[in-house]
Parts: sequence; structure tokens; C-alpha cells
Amino acid sequence: MSEIIVKEVQSRRELREFIHLPAKVHKGEPVWLPPLYSDEWHLFDKKKNRSYSYADTAFFIAWKDKKPVGRIMTLINNRYNEIKKEKHGRFSFMECYNDREIFHALISKAEEWVRDRGMVKIVGPMGFSDKDPQGFQIEGFEYPYLFTAPTNSPYMPAMLAEEGYTKEIDLVNYNLPIPESYPPVYLKALERYSRNGEISIIEFKSKKEIKPVIIPVLELMNQTFRDIYGYVPLNDPEKEEFAGRYLPILDPEFVKIAKSKNELVGFVVALPDMTPGIIAARGKLFPLGILRILKEMKKSTKLMLMLGGVKEEYRGKGIDVMMAIKLIESAIKHNKKTIDSHLIMEQNVRMRAECERMNGKIVKRFRIFQKSIAD
Repeated sequence: MSEIIVKEVQSRRELREFIHLPAKVHKGEPVWLPPLYSDEWHLFDKKKNRSYSYADTAFFIAWKDKKPVGRIMTLINNRYNEIKKEKHGRFSFMECYNDREIFHALISKAEEWVRDRGMVKIVGPMGFSDKDPQGFQIEGFEYPYLFTAPTNSPYMPAMLAEEGYTKEIDLVNYNLPIPESYPPVYLKALERYSRNGEISIIEFKSKKEIKPVIIPVLELMNQTFRDIYGYVPLNDPEKEEFAGRYLPILDPEFVKIAKSKNELVGFVVALPDMTPGIIAARGKLFPLGILRILKEMKKSTKLMLMLGGVKEEYRGKGIDVMMAIKLIESAIKHNKKTIDSHLIMEQNVRMRAECERMNGKIVKRFRIFQKSIAD
């Protein structure tokens, strides 16, 4: 029997193996969704990605017969641990062939790495924050992959459970039909809240118009997301970086903000689905990949909800309803048929109730696992 050796990534060549290993594992799967490789190179670049300034990390590859057969990233988010008063390590970006020995070798290495650094618990899959892919998909494999969510095979969470891992938190993904007319409850709410001239919904026609509000939106995101599991507040340089990376793909039609006088109090950001375009481009933006992605986004009938929030003291004033109606108006105008909710924490009762009010159906479920590693 061949020995499995797990080694830390030390060179750019090994990092390339790490980044491209999932494509080898999923070779022959026509609907497998690759990552955007330009994003991967940025994510795993310790000089460019500011997240490494507050996190300890390591990348590992499992080798068998001199071939890469699995990978895992280990991580200690010092900023998050300090905020939450925790001593938790994480594993993320795990991938391997359907082989229990390979899986065991990788997860054991991750446990050893975080334990050696004084951690008492390991959670995952989870990256730097909730903005990275989180959890293993455990239900809904019959539905297409989403570029906003993990793309693991069913055997991965099954093998993790066999290693003694149990549920930390579940996240659900809703698919919502876009109504031809507004739900009666929305119309009643709109009529009631529209009488309040204090709140206005701002819409956009160009990226130039969006640019000045991106940083304020991210500042409000820090406030509204602070209680979301795994969220790490962005500092000022990270806000600038985030804005610069995502402005090029924003569609002004699907960005709405709410203001009270001159104060930003709510936001919602959605995108046409780029999943088929990423598959067609095989994860590569150049030389022609970006054109394929933009083409698929233009003809997509699915809208992906990316971000949304309302300032705490303004909740219950109908701002979420007003922004939702404006978003639905734009979706109908551009022939969108469904909205994908992105991932919602299982215990986020308010958001889930909104999805179900619009006849949303849970199509996927993802799980972040945990295991005590205290001596």
C-alpha cells in the first residue's frame, strides 16, 4: 500500500498544485463549477490578501505515489478569536479523492496544526470570514452548483462525520420565484410605509454613480453583519480592496440603497447568475473567459442576492420591503424568473420568513462542523 504524505506548501509551484487540485478531483464532471482562478491566486497570496495580517495560516497537500491527491488550508483568525473570546482554529478549502485514508491524513494534519498553536476547538470548512466559501453542502446535490457556495462532493461531509465532527451551524439556500405581481402583504406594507417621507430608496444607472457609495455601504455592512456567525469586520484598507475588486462586476440595476435624510440606513446588492459563464470559461477570465461570463450573465434568468442589510435602529420600518419591491421591479424589467438567496443562517428567522413569504423553497443546505481538540 502506498504511503500518504502530507506536506506544507512552500513554493509557488506547490501553490499552483494546491489551487488546481480540485479540477483534477472533479475531472470528467461536466457540471462541476471551477473557481475563478484569478480570485484564487489573490486569495492565497499572503502579500496581496490583507486577511493574512490578522490570521495564521498554512496550506497542505497530500501526496500519494508522487501525485497530489488532496489539500487543506488551516487557519487561526486571531481578530475573530479576540472579538469572540475564543480559541478556535479552522480548516478550509478542503478537497480530496473519495478515499478515507487521504481524508483522514489531511484532517489529522489540520487538527495537529491548530492544537499545536493552543486552540481547543476546530471548526470548518471556514475561511477568513463568511465572505469565503463556508461549510460542506449536505443536501440539494440534484440542483446546479452556485458560484456563491461550496462545490463539494457528497462523500466529503460523510467522511468528516466519521472523523468525529458534529454540527456547529447550518446554512440554507432558498430559490424564490419572482412574482408577476407583488404579494398582497408587500403591497399593504408599501402603502403603509410610503406615507413616511423620511425614507427614500436610491437607484442607480451606472457604475460611476455607485462608486461613491461603496465604502459607506461596506461601513454599514460592518454594523449590520456584526452578529453573523464567522463575520469579521473590514478595516479601511480592506474596504478599499473589496470595493476595487467587486465594482467591475456590479450591475447598477440590481443595487438599491435606503436613506433617511442624508444617512445610509439600508442596502441590497444582487447580480445576475454567472455560474454557467464560469463553467464555460473553465474558471479563466482571459483571454476570452470574461466575455463568456458577461454573456451568460446577460441572458441569465436567475438573480443572485449577494448582500443586504438594514441599520439596527431602522429595522421594522419597512425598509427591507421597500428595497425588495424595487429589486423585484428591476428583476421583472430584465426578465429574471428566480432569485437565489445566497446562504442564510438556519437561525436567521427574520430573513427566512421573508423568503418563505415570497414562496421561497430551500434547495440546498450547508453545514459548518466542529470538533473539540482540547488535550
